[in-house]
Amino acid sequence: AARGVRVAGEVGQVLALRAPIQDETKIRAALEGVDLVVNCVGILAEAGSQSFQSVQSDGAIRLARLASEVGVQDFVQISSLASDPNSKSLYAQTKASAEAGILSYMPQATILRPSIVFGPEDQFFNKFAAMTRLSPFLPVIGDGASRFEPVYVEDVVEAVMRSVSSPSAKGQIYGLGGPRSYSFKDLMHFIIKTVRRRRIVMHIPESLAAFMAMLTGWIPSAPITSDQLLLLKEDTVVPEGMKTLADLGIRARSIETLVPPYLQQYRPGGRFETEVVEV
Repeated sequence: AARGVRVAGEVGQVLALRAPIQDETKIRAALEGVDLVVNCVGILAEAGSQSFQSVQSDGAIRLARLASEVGVQDFVQISSLASDPNSKSLYAQTKASAEAGILSYMPQATILRPSIVFGPEDQFFNKFAAMTRLSPFLPVIGDGASRFEPVYVEDVVEAVMRSVSSPSAKGQIYGLGGPRSYSFKDLMHFIIKTVRRRRIVMHIPESLAAFMAMLTGWIPSAPITSDQLLLLKEDTVVPEGMKTLADLGIRARSIETLVPPYLQQYRPGGRFETEVVEV
């Protein structure tokens, strides 16, 4: 059985199997009798044998090839709006090569490209909100102008379900973004105001951030890696002309509505006063 996996449904409805993305034998066994594959495997930083190439590209393509060989009918790839074969980021490059490889084996596969995914246990809003407890500032690399369209995790799940049930979604690529875009700096301001603390938004020169990433990027819990720094320089928004959540009949939900309730845990007790200062 897979460890550390939460399953929904009654006992007997869900069977958890451990099949590492690099293990062809175990993947093939797990795919027997399966009608749909949703590949959510991805990493934000390389560690040990888990490289962007082996996990995000080779692993995804292997999964699609084996799914095709055993007769799986539907395949959904959770990619990223950062996906770009010409990007300097290995994360973005391997997301793009995975998409191309998957479609070569399963042309009917649906590709979903979300922006930042948020929800009660996300690693973005929670991470920076937790920093406000310990740090007098939140960092912004450079001018913080790169733009994002945070998308609610349940909207992404609904996109998976609707793409599977819609014949017109087969072989299509959808950009999954929220109802509006924000700069990285905007998001730091939003977090500070939501947790109701006096904090500074500190602009860190790109050269200094690159030096810090080079020194500490190899540490498993590094605040930022060189590859993540490259990603932060690029916009992660749905490009004009790409199919969106609306094309799947989904109305995207906003961070203003859904994030404040789960960030309440980071608010100080007693009296509080919000103030944002930029330096």
